[in-house]
Amino acid sequence: MKRSHIFSVVLFILVLAAWELTVKLRDIPELILPKPTVIVENLYRNIMSGYLLDHAKVTLIEILGGFFIGAVLGIGLGFLVSRSTFLKEVLHPYIIASQAMPKLALAPLLTLWFGYGLMPKIVITALISFFPLFESTVAGLSYVDKDKLALFRSLRATRYQILMKLRLPIALPYLMSGLRVAIVLSVVGAAVSEFIGANQGLGAVITTAMGMMDTPLMFSAFILLTLIGILFYQMIAIIESSFLKKYYFSRRNDD
Repeated sequence: MKRSHIFSVVLFILVLAAWELTVKLRDIPELILPKPTVIVENLYRNIMSGYLLDHAKVTLIEILGGFFIGAVLGIGLGFLVSRSTFLKEVLHPYIIASQAMPKLALAPLLTLWFGYGLMPKIVITALISFFPLFESTVAGLSYVDKDKLALFRSLRATRYQILMKLRLPIALPYLMSGLRVAIVLSVVGAAVSEFIGANQGLGAVITTAMGMMDTPLMFSAFILLTLIGILFYQMIAIIESSFLKKYYFSRRNDD
């Protein structure tokens, strides 16, 4: 284990210990700030009973569904816009406007159109995760070294060859970075969308716990959401590291 990882773990333990002692010594009510030990006990009990896991499954469906739709639209539109100045001028203002619009303001309308099921939450999650993927795709495919591009054209490379051999290798790190950002935003989008008109999901658990003044349960749902976000982020980071290494290694061998 690296020294930085050890220090990170030690810092985490110190923060939890300071939190526990502060709540105990100051006799802070559980309603305001529960002790970490109380939160861990609540989290364990609700996971083992299946209560939090059932809600987590719903949130996972919303996260993955919204992320997939946002990825397809973001990367697809980003590719089209990067290849056509005309499309960029036509679509870009509307895309920016869609991101400037508060997503929660759409929640009542989406609920009215699609009902109280999963679809409104998936749509909101897709809208939130769409933009970073769109921007990263446009940025990655648009940035090309002029000298390299001139060299490819002097060798009479086709547009497909320029895309696959020049533009795509440069764009891949941008795309993977966009995916990492988008998956975290998908977790946020799914949770926030559940605050309005939902009776399932971890966001709904937080809303219900707030109404019952069950602060430990609120923290439990919050911790589970955080762990889901970290897990997905790390999964994409591992895929990115493995894929890019294999991709660039195979390209060097081909060259």
